Amino acid sequence: MSTRRDFFKLASIAGGALAASTVSKVVLAALPEAVTQISPDTMPPLQPKNGRPYNPVVTLNGWTLPWRMNNGVKEFHLVAEPVVREMAPGMKAHLWGYNGQSPGPTIEVVEGDRVRIFVTNRLPEHTSIHWHGQRLPNGMDGVSGLTQPSIQPGKTFVYEFVARRPGTFMYHPHADEMTQMAMGMMGSWVTHPKNKHPQIDEVDRDFIFLLSAYDIEPGAFKPNIMTMTDFNLWTWNSRVFPGIDTLNVRKNDRVRIRVGNLTMTNHPIHIHGHEFTVTGTDGGPVPRTARWPEVTTDIAVGQMRQVEFVADEEGDWSFHCHKSHHTMNAMGHNVPSMIGVDHKDVADKINKLIPAYMTMGDKGMADMGTMEMPLPDNTLPMMTGEGPFGGLEMGGMFSVVKVRKDQKPGDYKDPGWFRHPKGTVAFEYAGPVADAPRQPAQPVDTHAGMKHGSRAMPELEVQVRKPQGHSGH
Repeated sequence: MSTRRDFFKLASIAGGALAASTVSKVVLAALPEAVTQISPDTMPPLQPKNGRPYNPVVTLNGWTLPWRMNNGVKEFHLVAEPVVREMAPGMKAHLWGYNGQSPGPTIEVVEGDRVRIFVTNRLPEHTSIHWHGQRLPNGMDGVSGLTQPSIQPGKTFVYEFVARRPGTFMYHPHADEMTQMAMGMMGSWVTHPKNKHPQIDEVDRDFIFLLSAYDIEPGAFKPNIMTMTDFNLWTWNSRVFPGIDTLNVRKNDRVRIRVGNLTMTNHPIHIHGHEFTVTGTDGGPVPRTARWPEVTTDIAVGQMRQVEFVADEEGDWSFHCHKSHHTMNAMGHNVPSMIGVDHKDVADKINKLIPAYMTMGDKGMADMGTMEMPLPDNTLPMMTGEGPFGGLEMGGMFSVVKVRKDQKPGDYKDPGWFRHPKGTVAFEYAGPVADAPRQPAQPVDTHAGMKHGSRAMPELEVQVRKPQGHSGH
């Protein structure tokens, strides 16, 4: 991870560009600086320099928004704007976001803080921000047309409220949200407890990220905002594997991972090698009596879940969505299945005529990871990423939790691949292999029990037809 100083670009928003009619006279005199982040790397935790102390989170492939204290009020400045997001090396997307990134920066506050957020709109259309899960005055809820007028291009609005309860939350537009959320406008919010909380444990590592989905055609840069179901890029904080950073922890650390879902479907998030408990939602901490151990938790649309576990097993442990097509990149929906068909020569000839032609491998999807088929510019292979033993054959919503006994406390640097102790890696067996015992086949009378009167009922032929669309539903 790089230092913040290397990647932050401070930009003061000129007062003349703001709309005086939309900003309180009390705060118009001096706006907080709008801090911009241009790196897709995971930034170190932002240690609080003033205000109430707390243990900061680490935003996976993201960062935390700095603030200033103004007469006891914690002030932030968000800028809604077009951004360029590197989804993985070799592919960039033209999205909308906040302060140079999609998702926008994480906002961290402490229970009881009075928060003032300036929101400047640099989009080509109006917007607003809804503070998902917050208890606040109705007029600060951020729903255009219902609780406030929309923020027009070039204007700045102010939201102000008290962070009343600790937990994991989100922010996103409630204005033309089908467009704006499909373009990547979202961000995380964490409210830390101000005192020791009976339902909230202290942890050594605290990670957060959002789930989002895009439909970006191969070779394109912008998402198709009209897509409702057939997305082809499933992302964590608008990154896909192998562009998603690893989660690096020290052995026996207590780890908390906070995940929010702003896609159009649910995601069963699964960890290898450990069990976790769901300790919180966007509704608050889960009572201890309502928790149980799991290795997978399903996160529905619009939900946040925080899970916790003790990282007591050393190694490189997979962490991913358990919907298998969500761990692929640029998934095509019209790729025919060619399993069992040797079509290499034909595919080579077709590729000379149609460079964008692509079919599934004759042995399975893994063949496609090794094919050297031409890809349009700004397009990622479906399955990519190398591990210490070869291709990982993953994409999309996949990363690795790296547990190391020699990782220093508070050190989030990638320790490299795990060095397995001798005798602890699966290996090829070189000895004789006996035939597996099988159940002897039994003769089957297909007409047994099918007599009707004195006549045998005719043999039935069952035909199965694969559904081809929604006709007849």
